[in-house]
This record gives sequence, structure tokens and C-alpha cells, in this order.
Amino acid sequence: MKIGILSRNRKLYSTKRLVEAAKQRGHEVTTIDCLKCYMDITSTKPAVWYKGAKLEGYDAVIPRIGASITSYGTAVIRQFEMMGVYCLTESVALGRSRDKLRALQLLSRKGVGMPITGFANHLDNTKDLIKLVGGAPLVIKLLEGTQGRGVVLAETPKAAESVIDAFRELDANFLVQEFIKEAGGSDVRCFVIGNKVVAAMERTAQAGEFRSNLHRGGIANLTKLTPTERKTAINAAQTLGLKVSGVDILRSSRGPLVMEVNSSPGLEGIEKATNKEVAGAIIEFIEENAKPHQTRTRGKG
Repeated sequence: MKIGILSRNRKLYSTKRLVEAAKQRGHEVTTIDCLKCYMDITSTKPAVWYKGAKLEGYDAVIPRIGASITSYGTAVIRQFEMMGVYCLTESVALGRSRDKLRALQLLSRKGVGMPITGFANHLDNTKDLIKLVGGAPLVIKLLEGTQGRGVVLAETPKAAESVIDAFRELDANFLVQEFIKEAGGSDVRCFVIGNKVVAAMERTAQAGEFRSNLHRGGIANLTKLTPTERKTAINAAQTLGLKVSGVDILRSSRGPLVMEVNSSPGLEGIEKATNKEVAGAIIEFIEENAKPHQTRTRGKG
């Protein structure tokens, strides 16, 4: 097969591992910086151009689109879909997952367990918003934040009001969520491919930090999922239409709660913590599922 990896940096661990896994299985693989792609969308035959050459003959594309380039990256994926190329992450699914509010609304509609979450537009609603999620302590998240950035723990109602007022003054969009104390500063990353969780790790925040992201110094260890946790992760991924995703869940007293569904999950932490060939599992999934014009170009929700 001829596989393209949409990645801005071929030196990233995830990109290198996907290239390595594809070549080990005998595939031709190319790394493509999607920001350097340009598109012919006016002709009867849509095309993507890259460094002066038309990208042709691809059987599959693996999007590794960073949050900062979601809009243009989605457009490039959509163009490949129009060309009939199998896209591992579809444009509609990427858009759903990157819009945190929309993603949570879709998960809620499907009955997936989540922390109590509030969203408002006006400062007059601040006190009611805090009460809605059960009061302080609570977590305030910027909708555009990634890797733990833009996530604040407010210990008291006054602290929460101050943070919310500051975000509002900056015209920032944010969510307010209940703080799951019993999680103890830990969460679980479930790596979902198709209808299976192929690997799972528990991430624990460093001392004095409540965010467990590895980029924030969190420590990752292999963990065993319960059947309910496994089912929750798969349901969350499928609700957003993602064939490959990292589903982050909290272990609460009322069962697993989904915090976020990542459409471009990193491979380094999960492979090192679990000692599993996740990159190889991704390529194997593509081998089994990639067919021309297989990508859905429309989606609900």
C-alpha cells in the first residue's frame, strides 16, 4: 500500500514510529506537511499538490493534525476524502473531537459518563454556573487548550469567580467541570483502534500538580481496565466517529467518567508504559479496512 502521514514534523516519536511500522510491513510511506499542501478544488477532479507535485496513488492517509492547525488540516483531509482516499481520521470526526463543547454534548446525548459540566456566555451567570457543577473545588478549562494548558483548578468559589471573570475579560471560551477528588490526581488513557482498546495506561500527576498530562511531568504506568471502563472508552470513540483515539477517563465513585477524546493521540507514552506495538496495530487496522471511497464525507451531530 501507499500511505501518507500528515505530520508537520517527521522527527516526532509518533510520526517516526508510524513510518517504521508501515515500512516493516512492506508499505510505501511518505510524510507530508499538511500546511505545505495546496488544493485544486475548482476542477472536476479534486487534487492535492505538495512541493510542486500532485499527490496521487495513495491508498490511505494517517492524519496527525495539531490543534493549532485544525482548520486547514481538516480541509486537507476533506480534499483527500473527495479524491476517494481512505483517511484514518475523517474530517467530520476531527472537527467533532476538537470542538470540546460539541464533543461533550454528543457524548452526553449517547449517555456516556462524564463529569458534571457547565457552559455559559455571560458574567451574570457565574455564581449559578459554579453551583451547577457542585461548587468548589472545580476545574475550569479553555476550549482551545491542549496537553493540560488552559486548565485551572479553583479551590474556592471566590477563586473560581476570579478565574472565570478573567477568562471572560479575555473573551475566552471555557467549560466549568466538577472536580473528581477520588481520582487522586490520576486518569487513564485508553488507546482505542476500531472497536478495541489496544493499550491503556494510568497517568499520575507529580506532587503539587493536579494535571496528569505527561507533558506536565505526569508518570505513566500500565493499568488493567475493568469491562465498564473498556466499554466506556469504545463508546466514546465511536460516538465521535474516531477510528483511532486516546480516550481519557477518570475513575470516580460513580464509575468511569470521560474527560476528553483525543483524535491525534501520541504514541510515545502509551508504547513505553505498556510495551505494546501500538503503531503496528494502527497499520494493521489500515490494512484490514482501507478501501477506495470508504471514508464517509458526511456525519451526524
